[in-house]
Amino acid sequence: MLQLHSITTNKPCPVPNHCYITPKSIPLRPLRPSIHTPTFSLKLPPFSVKCRHTELFEPKPFPSPPQRPPVGALPPKVFVGHSVYKGKAVLTLTPRPPEFASLDSGAFKISKEGYVLLQFAPAVGMRQYDWNRKQVFSLSVSEMGTIISLGARQSCEFFHDPSMGKSDEGKVRKVLKVEPLPDGSGHFFNLSVQNKLENTNESIIIPVTRAEFAVFSSIFNFIMPYLLGWHAFANSIIPQDSSRVNNANPRSGGDYEWNR
Repeated sequence: MLQLHSITTNKPCPVPNHCYITPKSIPLRPLRPSIHTPTFSLKLPPFSVKCRHTELFEPKPFPSPPQRPPVGALPPKVFVGHSVYKGKAVLTLTPRPPEFASLDSGAFKISKEGYVLLQFAPAVGMRQYDWNRKQVFSLSVSEMGTIISLGARQSCEFFHDPSMGKSDEGKVRKVLKVEPLPDGSGHFFNLSVQNKLENTNESIIIPVTRAEFAVFSSIFNFIMPYLLGWHAFANSIIPQDSSRVNNANPRSGGDYEWNR
């Protein structure tokens, strides 16, 4: 009788350092008895492969797209501004965002339009300005449009009373004049503030060249839709089923006029 022994085999992992193979015994069986040399068949059982790092082989899901913020939700605050420095004063433009009010339906509506804050500060030395004596003027969207439309020889004037409609009405008077330079190379920005509460009367004038005025106009053109809240409306637009809307009220408002 021929004595057979089982043998053990170890096969290297196809992925080094990440897999291990469970060894198993492999029996050897004779095919058929023979008078001469015995013949054997070798039967290899399936190997058991286990991976230690499944994340290297399993597909990772695609990240979900960023969610659109709700209407009226403002991103983190970012402060920006543009300044024109001159020998006698500095003029800084700073935008102020609009304000939104929530409705019972969950929607939002604009409650206060944004504006551009003009800050004038007089000079006290070479490239030194006294910001404690600064004067401010809130420029509305319509006033920006007036400034943008000025020609080289045209001027405009705005009057503000911060306490209008209140008990202190008429105590503070602000007048902003934008007048052309004598040679037509730009405009003067002249802010006069008469404060009867503090018994002060101050005027700050700063010349703005044609190129600097063009930058002002570009800033105003860009920021005006945002000050009106149109960016929030654009972000909230959701495609609607036109057939459902038309069937509900086929002659409603602008939809009917647009489809005529």
